[in-house]
Amino acid sequence: MYAIPHRRRAAAAALTAALLVPLAACGSDDEQSAAAPSAGASSPASAAPEAANLTVLAASSLTDAFKTAGAAYEKAHPGTRVTFSFAGSQELAAQVKQGAPADALVTADTRTMDGLRSETGEATVIAKNRLVIATGKGNPFKIDELKDLADTKVKVVLAAPEVPVGRYGKEILDKQGVTVKPVSQEPNVRAVLGKVELGEADAGLVYKTDSAKSGDKVVAVDIPDDQNAVASYPAAALKQSKNAEAAAAFVAWLSSPEAQKILQDAGFQQA
Repeated sequence: MYAIPHRRRAAAAALTAALLVPLAACGSDDEQSAAAPSAGASSPASAAPEAANLTVLAASSLTDAFKTAGAAYEKAHPGTRVTFSFAGSQELAAQVKQGAPADALVTADTRTMDGLRSETGEATVIAKNRLVIATGKGNPFKIDELKDLADTKVKVVLAAPEVPVGRYGKEILDKQGVTVKPVSQEPNVRAVLGKVELGEADAGLVYKTDSAKSGDKVVAVDIPDDQNAVASYPAAALKQSKNAEAAAAFVAWLSSPEAQKILQDAGFQQA
């Protein structure tokens, strides 16, 4: 074997080094590009939740306000769609326990939400409400206060006692010593209101926000604060959600100034 002269060995080494430098530099750039975010990109901690199709189970009394809120949320979060399923809080609780595919829950009372602690994240009260007496158009029986509902000539409809508004109604009637024999007990507040609107009942106990949507179809008789009950509306993301981050973001948004204005414009009280 012939030995390579010293100068030739030195030249070969220099050439090899020159060729490897660009390759090494390219490899370094590729690794840095893969590891580091591009200019202007947000870090995972500060990035907005990914767009998702959210299903929110919500108390019937939130129907109108949440339709407006859902549209506002979608506008502020392009690519996200919010679908609501409205029902009595007790029905919503049953759906959650049965594993219904949903992402968030908003009930009309804290008791129902408290009973679902193993299925939900931390709950936050987003709004409050009060009850009124809804009477037929023109208030033909001249109902002015709770005790007037005890008149057997007045057909009164209430929500079932397992429904939040039904429980609140029983609470305030019992507190005033008023005994009412309802002609029917309905599964949610909208059903109570519907009976009065259609003339199938002369009066009923509903939320103030629901009576406000009836226009002149019913007359709302206010109940004094010291005789009334305050309904609290807690919201929480569901642990079974497949869109955990987006669900949590929506629940948090419900406490934002924008969402609170929508709720208050609909007649809800600030939480």
